[in-house]
Amino acid sequence: MTDRGQYILDTCAAIWISEGSYLEPEAIAAIDHATLAGDGVLLSPITAWERALLMAKGKVTSPMSAIDWFEGFAGRPEIKLAPLSPKILTDAWFLPEPLHRDPADRILVATARALRVTIITRDSAILAYAARGHVRALRC
Repeated sequence: MTDRGQYILDTCAAIWISEGSYLEPEAIAAIDHATLAGDGVLLSPITAWERALLMAKGKVTSPMSAIDWFEGFAGRPEIKLAPLSPKILTDAWFLPEPLHRDPADRILVATARALRVTIITRDSAILAYAARGHVRALRC
């Protein structure tokens, strides 16, 4: 994948999109543009794991199981599944510091870096990490 302005969704962004929650206009425009250009928006398999974790901890409630939610969201025409390779998984623990220790966030950042795409997020730690030049991010 080349550096063509493509995007990957942080788990929070995927959840908010699926629920029709507020997103920043710039994030909506970026997603719309990527969709119209045929690039779509990437979704990492780690989002399924993180959604399940949030549900198990009671931080997200849903009548739908985590896997049903993920498969339904991933099945949308504008969504493309991002690769989750052993290299990305190991690179997640060797990112330039400082970045918090949250495994899902580190994997999403490592994926964005490996694929040279922009992560759409509202996570303040990821946005600060981007401000230091370690990854591209767009606030949602």
